Amino acid sequence: MHPRSLLIAALLASSAASAQSWQATPSGTSAELRGLSVVDAKVAWASGAKGTVLRTVDGEHWQAMQVPEADKIDFRDIQAFDAKTAVVMGAGPGAASRIYRTEDGGASWRLMTTNQVADGFWDAMAFWDKDHGILFGDPVKGSFQVYTTGDGGASWQLVETEGLEAMPNEGAFAASGTCLTVAGTNDAWIATGGSANSRVFHSLDRGKTWRAQATPIPAGAAARGVFSVAFLDPKVGFAAGGDYKETQMAGINGARTEDGGASWSPVQVQPAGYMSVVVPVPGAPRTLVAAGLAGSGFSRDAGKSWTVLDKTPMNTVGFASPTTGWAVGPKGLLMKYSGPVLVGK
Repeated sequence: MHPRSLLIAALLASSAASAQSWQATPSGTSAELRGLSVVDAKVAWASGAKGTVLRTVDGEHWQAMQVPEADKIDFRDIQAFDAKTAVVMGAGPGAASRIYRTEDGGASWRLMTTNQVADGFWDAMAFWDKDHGILFGDPVKGSFQVYTTGDGGASWQLVETEGLEAMPNEGAFAASGTCLTVAGTNDAWIATGGSANSRVFHSLDRGKTWRAQATPIPAGAAARGVFSVAFLDPKVGFAAGGDYKETQMAGINGARTEDGGASWSPVQVQPAGYMSVVVPVPGAPRTLVAAGLAGSGFSRDAGKSWTVLDKTPMNTVGFASPTTGWAVGPKGLLMKYSGPVLVGK
C-alpha cells in the first residue's frame, strides 16, 4: 500500500477507535448516577439517586437494586471491596447524609451511621485499604467535617482537625465521589470551590492536620471550582473542575501538581468545559481520564496534555485497566470503555 494510503488508513482507524471508545450499556434504571467503584475487569458497583445501587459481576450485565427505606436518599459515592461487599454514601442535609453497608452482594443492607449535625452535608469518601477510610463533608461551624473508619465503613469517628477552616461560601461538590482522594497509606486530599478561590487541602496524617493551597481553576461563584482531585503517586496529582451551570464554558478546567499539592499549575483539559471527575488508570502509571457534562478526555503524560475521547455528558468514570472501564451519568447513563489502550508515554 502507498505510504499516503497507509497514513489515511491509520488516521481513519484512530478516529473510529476514538468514536467508539464508550459504548452504552443497559443500566436498568433512569436515576441520576454519580457514584462508581471498579474492583476489577468483571466486578464494579455504581450508585445514584432514589436509593439506587448497581452491580456487575461479569463486566457485561448490570443489576439495578434499591436499598430498602432509602428511596429518598441520593447515593453520591460508593466504595466496593469485592463482589459481595460495598459501602454506599448518601449525600444531603443532616440525616440524609448516611452510610449503608452490604456483605451479601446487595441482597441486604445495614444502616451504619447518619450525620448527626443538622446543617452537615457529606460529600465523598475514600479508602486507603479495605479497612481504613476517610469521609468528609461541607463546613459545620466554619470548618469541614472529617470522619475516619478502621473497620471497612462499619463505624465512623469524627476527627478533631487542624487547618480545615473554610472561607466564606466555600464548599465541596458531591458530583462524582471524587472531591476526596487518598494515596499511599496516610495521604489525603480534598477539593473545594464556591468561594473566592478554588482550593485543594492535603493531609499527611489520615485527616488530622491539613494545609490548603489555591489552584488556578476559577471559582468565585457557587457553581465553580475544583470538583475532583486524583493522584498518580503521593507527589504527582491533578485537579479538574469548572462550572456545572456553564458546561461548555471555555477557560482553565484543570490544574497539575508535582509536589503533593503544595503548588498547582494551570492545564486545559480537553474537551473544554465542565469536568466533574478525574481518575488514574490502573496499569498505566502516567495516564489520567477526566470527564463531565462537557464529555471525556485522556492524558498519557501525567496531565500535561489532553486528547478528547468523547462528547457524551457523564458524571463519573472508573477503570480496571487501560482497556476496561465504565462511566455513569444523567438519566441512568451507563457506558463501558472499549476504546484505544490508555498506556502512558
